Formats: sequence, structure tokens, C-alpha cells
Amino acid sequence: MWMIYTIGFIVSLALALGLTPLVKKFAFKVGAVDVPNARKVHTKIMPRLGGLAIFLSFVITFFLLLPFLPESLSVREINFIKAFLVGGTMTILLGAFDDRFDLPAKLKFLVQIATACVVVFGFDVRIEFANIPFHTYASVESWIAIPFTILWIVGVTNAINLIDGLDGLAAGVSAIAIGTIAVMAFLMGNIVVALLSLLLLGGIIGFLYFNFHPAKIFMGDSGALFLGFSLALLSLLGFKQVAIVSFLTPLILIGVPLSDTLFAIIRRWMQKKPIFSPDKGHLHHCLRELGFSHRQTVLIIYGIAAFFGVLAVIQSSAAMYNANWVTFVVICVMVFFLQIGAEVIGLIGKTKRPLLDFFARLRMKVGTERGSK
Repeated sequence: MWMIYTIGFIVSLALALGLTPLVKKFAFKVGAVDVPNARKVHTKIMPRLGGLAIFLSFVITFFLLLPFLPESLSVREINFIKAFLVGGTMTILLGAFDDRFDLPAKLKFLVQIATACVVVFGFDVRIEFANIPFHTYASVESWIAIPFTILWIVGVTNAINLIDGLDGLAAGVSAIAIGTIAVMAFLMGNIVVALLSLLLLGGIIGFLYFNFHPAKIFMGDSGALFLGFSLALLSLLGFKQVAIVSFLTPLILIGVPLSDTLFAIIRRWMQKKPIFSPDKGHLHHCLRELGFSHRQTVLIIYGIAAFFGVLAVIQSSAAMYNANWVTFVVICVMVFFLQIGAEVIGLIGKTKRPLLDFFARLRMKVGTERGSK
């Protein structure tokens, strides 16, 4: 299998390098372009549809390798592959049409729900077991599993869109998350998830060559939605076959877009603004305001995503051995650095810094006591 993994990754990467320029020409031809405005960083018309190159690279490579897959795959694994291909196709078509025609948000939401329902009801892909921290393995009832699975797929499908604000940002963060999933899949012995992750990773890296600053093409909604859908299935449902799914691991995997969304909701609520109103308070906006260049900002967020990836691997490994104390440590470390980072960067607001203010008061108190002695 190692030969299949290696060949698959290389072929997918090569296809993305070759297909992306063709997709770029196609995007200009059909009018799937991004026009700059006051909220966008780029200053010239840019082609979208970049996700199509990633998708085609992935699908072509998968079918090339299909004859070499083990014949011992279980029915669940086969259903998972079918669900991934069918749901991914529905998602990429939705994103491609949105890149060209700017579809209404309600229509996109309904199609995403329909896609999630096809995955759940059409291929019986749903959460079956959960390893909840400080609890034993438990079977998840259908009345809980079905709506939660649909909610997870729709939610994570849209998560990557939230950070798609700078050249190479969404693609790079997705690559780090999917690479982390590949590592966990290898540790768990899940060959299906490992293979799908590596094929996707090759396609993303090949596309990133043209998408990193200064970008020659954007991934568009086609890429953001497809990668979000891929993360939804691979980060959660892909591990159900071995019944080792930590409730926290998939949340940590999408830590960058998830935390950015959470702080955006808190920020807008504190400022008494509509929760879904756009603003320039997102992570990449705040880093740019601190004086970091475009590339520096993207690389810093890559580092944050890698940090979450390491925590996810630690948490996943701990779940395999039921080491609940590791889970507790991971939660504490994650919450602490999230809060400190948000206050330093200004994600909540420029004046809302309770933890930093506490440390400042503590330092002053210690300094006063030393001075009095």
C-alpha cells in the first residue's frame, strides 16, 4: 500500500500543476471571476473555480488507482468512498455554479443539506460510536446521530469559506488539516481515509503553487466548499469503522476557522451588531493591522493551524489508549492559547483583554511587593 500512497500523492500533485492553468483559462472564458471591492484584498479581476482543479486531480487519480485497491475493503469502507465521491461531486458543482452566478445563500444552504442527506441516508454514513472525554465508548442513537451528522457536514462545509480572505490561506490551512488526518489515519490503520487524504493533499499542494501570494487564481466557493465537505467526512465519519472517534479531535482539526467564527460571534454580540454581518475583524485582518505582510500573515496562520494539528494528533492518540488526563491537558492548553492569542491579536476587540489585564495586574502586584521589601 505504501507504493499506492506515494504514487497517488505524486500523480495528484502533478495533475493539479497541469490542470490549474487550464482551469484558469476556463474560468475567464465562462466569466467565473472575482471582481475587487472595498472588503477584498486583491485589486484586479481574478479567476475563480480553482477548486475544480483540486477536485479533478483527486478524482482522476483515484480512478487510476482503483484497480490496485485491496479487495478486502468492507461494505462500510466502500459506502464511505461512494458517499465521498457523490457528495463531493454535488458540492463541487454547487461551488462551481456559485463561482459563476453568485447563487443566493438560501439556495446554497438547501443544496448543502440535500448533499448531507444523500451521504447519510443514501450511503448510511453517520456517527455510530463516540469516545467522549472522561467517558467510555458509547453507541450513538440514530435520532441523535443523523441530525448531528447532517449538521456537522453542513457546518464544516462552510467553515473554510470563513478564512478564505488571503492568497493561499484557505488552501494551506486545509492542506495542514487534511495532512493531519492522514497521519491519524495511518496511526489507526484506516487505509481508506489515509489514501483519500493523500490524494487530496497532493491536489491542494499542486494548486497552492498558483494560489500562494501573489495568487494567479482563487479557489473560489468551488474549492472552499469541496475542501470543507472533504474535511467534514474525513475528520469525523472516516474513523467510525474503528470506533475511535474523539468528540474533540474533529473540532481541533478545524480549530482555525472554528475559533475565528466563535470570536466573530462574540465580537459582534459585544458590539451589538448582527451576528452574520461582515466585518474586518477576522484573524487575517487583525494580523494585517498589526503590520504583518500578506505572506507573513498567511505563514503565521499556517503555524496556528499546525499547532492545532499537533494537538489533534495528541488527542487522537490519547483517545486510542483512553488516556483522559491527556485530553484534559489538551483542552487546557488549547483554551489558554486561544484566549491569549485572541487578546493579543484583537479578535474580540481592542480593549477587551481580561486575561492579559489580569497578568498585568499580577505583575504590578508582585513588583510592588518586591519594592516594599
